[in-house]
Amino acid sequence: MSSPPAERHEPSSEADGPPSEAADDARPGAAAALNRRVDRLVERLGQVQVSTWVTWLIVGGSVVFTILQLQPRLIVADTTPAGGDMGAHVWAPAYLRDHLLPDLRLTGWSPDWYAGLPVLQFYMVPPMLAIVALDVVLPYGVAFKLVAVSGVVTLPVAVWLFGRLAGLAHPAPALLAVGSVGFLFDRTYSILGGNIPSTLAGEFAFSISLTLAVVYLALVANGLQTGRYRALAAVVIAFVALTHVIPLFFAIVGTFVLLALYPSKPGLGWIATSAPVGALLAMWWLLPFWGQRRFMNDMGWEKKFPPTDAGVMEEIGFWLTRVFPQEARWVAYVAIIGVVAALVRRSAPAMFLIAMALIGSVGFVVAPQGRLWNERLLPFVHLCTYLLAAFGAAELVRWVAESTRNELRAWVSAGGAVLAAAVGIAMVAFPLHALPFGQERDGIYRWPVPPVVGTAWPFAFETTDSSYIPSWARWNFRGYERKDAWPEYRDMVLTMANIGERRGCGRALWEYNRSELDRYGTPMAPMLLPMWTDGCIASMEGLYFESSMTTPYHFLAQSSLSESPSRAQRGMPYRDFDIELGAQQLQLMGVRYYMALSDLATNAAQGHPDLTEIARSGPWVVFEVDGAPLVEPLEHEPVVLDDVGDAGHEWLPPTADWFQTPSRWEVLLASDGPESWQRSDTPDQAVRRPLPAVDVSEIESGDDWVRFEVSEPGTPVLVKVSYFPNWRATGAEGPWRVSPNLMVVIPTDTTVELNYGRSMVEIAGWGLTGVGIVLVVLLARAAPLTMPIWTREEPERDEDQDEGEEEGEDEEEGEDEDGSESLVDPVSPRA
Repeated sequence: MSSPPAERHEPSSEADGPPSEAADDARPGAAAALNRRVDRLVERLGQVQVSTWVTWLIVGGSVVFTILQLQPRLIVADTTPAGGDMGAHVWAPAYLRDHLLPDLRLTGWSPDWYAGLPVLQFYMVPPMLAIVALDVVLPYGVAFKLVAVSGVVTLPVAVWLFGRLAGLAHPAPALLAVGSVGFLFDRTYSILGGNIPSTLAGEFAFSISLTLAVVYLALVANGLQTGRYRALAAVVIAFVALTHVIPLFFAIVGTFVLLALYPSKPGLGWIATSAPVGALLAMWWLLPFWGQRRFMNDMGWEKKFPPTDAGVMEEIGFWLTRVFPQEARWVAYVAIIGVVAALVRRSAPAMFLIAMALIGSVGFVVAPQGRLWNERLLPFVHLCTYLLAAFGAAELVRWVAESTRNELRAWVSAGGAVLAAAVGIAMVAFPLHALPFGQERDGIYRWPVPPVVGTAWPFAFETTDSSYIPSWARWNFRGYERKDAWPEYRDMVLTMANIGERRGCGRALWEYNRSELDRYGTPMAPMLLPMWTDGCIASMEGLYFESSMTTPYHFLAQSSLSESPSRAQRGMPYRDFDIELGAQQLQLMGVRYYMALSDLATNAAQGHPDLTEIARSGPWVVFEVDGAPLVEPLEHEPVVLDDVGDAGHEWLPPTADWFQTPSRWEVLLASDGPESWQRSDTPDQAVRRPLPAVDVSEIESGDDWVRFEVSEPGTPVLVKVSYFPNWRATGAEGPWRVSPNLMVVIPTDTTVELNYGRSMVEIAGWGLTGVGIVLVVLLARAAPLTMPIWTREEPERDEDQDEGEEEGEDEEEGEDEDGSESLVDPVSPRA
């Protein structure tokens, strides 16, 4: 017997709460509740101060302006981004997605470039991981482009946040956003990092890290005054370190500068309980990076020095022309106003910018020759300079506002802020040809354009300058697929994929020619061969030059086999085109295919007995290299180099010269080996010790393993895979590093297998990160530290605000005009 239906009860008006209007009685309860929420939102928006609206307008306008110049329609187009290093960076997230993450790894090994390299061991993981995450819901190219521009698009918000949390008074925080826009579009440099040209060149990880560093410094500046944000600051500084190491230095130095500006024992405790936790969170990547840094390649970037014959004044001028932005020298003059205002008002946030600009400038001058190229410090100097200029403009606005009557002060401040922002954006937009009512004709950009032909404005501006940034963004974000040479490039890739299927997978060395290759979207386009062919055809050249110590030997071989080589690594004993030397280097490095592009290379390869033409595709002629197995036995015992360590500056000089002299290849140079191997500091005079003959067969390889059979154990075998200490051998002793940067093992069984594993330093790093996770949870649960009370200035008020505050309308203690806690221009502690 079925139960009777339950009695239905309609919600009463009492249960719904009292209606705001009589008409609500007839509405369903949910609709009435929604209506009331909308009414309350409208009411609150009506209570927002003018300065808050101005802030939103300026900061939002800065972000929107930046986005519009980056070709947003192309960013969301389903294409694979090209251009500079960016066109090769697209390989890494795809490899992380398809090979590392399925094995539950964030770093690992890949055979795709340079005869193998540790992937993301020395390059940044979070941007690549973010691309993979977005790729779940978006096309891969769109996900990549969105992450690539994320750092520059969010920088205006980050610097505004710094101004707010550090305590700058309105309108300075909003105008800092405008200053950051000037920095972003500055064309003084295009590779050092931080600005848009550098981002388009491929330094997007630097841009993201720099933005995170500014957010971190904002949290530090506020935390040293309020005792808050320790856990959040620890998480952010960890991401700064994991995203790019160089902005980490900026964040670390900035932390000490802020501590000097806000000195207190609780402040020191705030740093001591936050920064180390952030370091622990990043140890899973930082510790292996540091512990294995000796296996990084050094490209030999040279410090910028003034000419040796320069006098004192010429030397000073040399440094000044690099320290100050050359794109808009007027910025330096406005920044001087900011410096004077900072010193007069004793504004700690502004003095922080002064200190960071000075420290960066001094570092640029005195930094010694080394891995940290001194020009990589310039982005921080230029950013601080632009922000000081914005602070100077804000102080002019405040001075004018303070000179007016009280009832007009807020409105004068708001109008002045909008005017200053408009002027700043206009200065940036002028060379971009992005001003409304502007027009370019006959190579001259004029603004404003007269509304009627034959008329003239009483004032007008014109320039022949034209920023390359919009066209560069178009070039990158149109992608490979929309280039005129895409059919040619696609056919070349398909040809190589077909060769891999028919004749076997293997490495390819392609002839370099910048002008020819750039037609595809970037001179690095062939680096994507392993991505397009699912790893079947590896490229000897790759983007991550510092990740593999095989890199310099590749460029030596490329120089021998290219009519117009790149010779990217400095200070190497390069040779001109030499097909005989190049072919032997291909055999030594286990390169299976040679792709000739020029007539010189093609004709020479056709006449070489060890190079067999197997395919043509457009201008490309593909040759198979005979005698280049992945694993082969040695005829002579290696010799261990005495007093030569693993670091590149020790290992590279003797082995680079050896690599260029095939007559010396009978005896490989080793960094270490069994006690029975001979040692020598003059390997040319070493005794040649013949080895028994042995057969190697059944050679197989995967992403991070190599397996083969030998007829007899005991004879050293050369494995033509780049050496790295994570490799482990089963069924053999070793591996040991041998010239140029390959591996040798001594089989103890007929079956030998090498695997790329985890080092102890990696395991220790993950353990420390686990400790950091526990500590950051404890920090998040802990109460804020009690800090000294800092003097503060009263923020500007709207003329009708006082009554509302007296009634306590939606205002809480410690909140400013836009609802966020801030301290305004803290100067010194008071009792």
